[in-house]
Amino acid sequence: MHGHSHHAHGHAHGHSHAPASFGRAFAIGIVLNLAFVAVEVAYGFMAGSMALLADAGHNLSDVLGLVIAWVGASLARRSPSSRFTYGLKSSPILAALLNALLLLVAVGAIAFEAITRLGDPRPVAGATVIVVASIGIVINTATALLFARGRKGDINIRGAFIHMAADAAVSAGVVVGALVMMATGAAWIDPAMSIVIAAIILWNTWGLLAEAVKMSLDAVPPGIDPQAVEAMLASLPGVTHVHDLHIWPMSTTETLLTVHLVMPAGHPGDAFLFEAQHRLAHDFHIGHATIQVELSDAGDCRVHPGCAV
Repeated sequence: MHGHSHHAHGHAHGHSHAPASFGRAFAIGIVLNLAFVAVEVAYGFMAGSMALLADAGHNLSDVLGLVIAWVGASLARRSPSSRFTYGLKSSPILAALLNALLLLVAVGAIAFEAITRLGDPRPVAGATVIVVASIGIVINTATALLFARGRKGDINIRGAFIHMAADAAVSAGVVVGALVMMATGAAWIDPAMSIVIAAIILWNTWGLLAEAVKMSLDAVPPGIDPQAVEAMLASLPGVTHVHDLHIWPMSTTETLLTVHLVMPAGHPGDAFLFEAQHRLAHDFHIGHATIQVELSDAGDCRVHPGCAV
């Protein structure tokens, strides 16, 4: 509290929709990719292809990533408890962060082995590589499409989509590399393609990692301008000052806000709070807003002395 003489609190929930369940998509994606990993490993050793083995390692990390994302999405649907009063809605944020870190480990392992192999390139059965990688294009594209409709509204689902879409592109690169290798006879192309694979994974992972870190640190979600939110609140009838505005992600799909509004003319009633909540939900997609109305226009904020009101 900030020591003002009168306080009133309003808490409102917007029209926040629970994230769609992608349980079936996760299950199908995990089964398909596990089967493909087994095929890639077997034929990677048979063909002597570092590119196939690198892609198999990446696909295996993606299977684990799908499992982590699935667990995170499932935990987010649990009901609140006395200990976890918001439930476990932030679980997908942790899942996305863990997924990004997992991909970085895979990048390091692939790059290390590829660089080692560059010094000692070995013959590769190009035809086998082409057939197996082509199967990968089909499987990874199909899996990515399972998550396509949820990629824009949920970073956790977007992580799964990016992994699978990147895998399809990587498999296509393996096919191209094998064709060039067969045409030129240059064995170094296979480990070089592995390095390209690692670079693609790193490029696709960096944005996911940055966003997951920001969300885990309660940064304002992308697409929300805090100055615009403050200006909207300040423009509401009877509001003379806005302070202690905080906006942060409760989950990968839901945003919270708390704010103090100084209204010396008196408490405006529930209609004002409902209207403020509606504006926040409609204009900024902030579905959970807690508003504290302060009726005195005298004094400074005691918790944050720098924000005079």
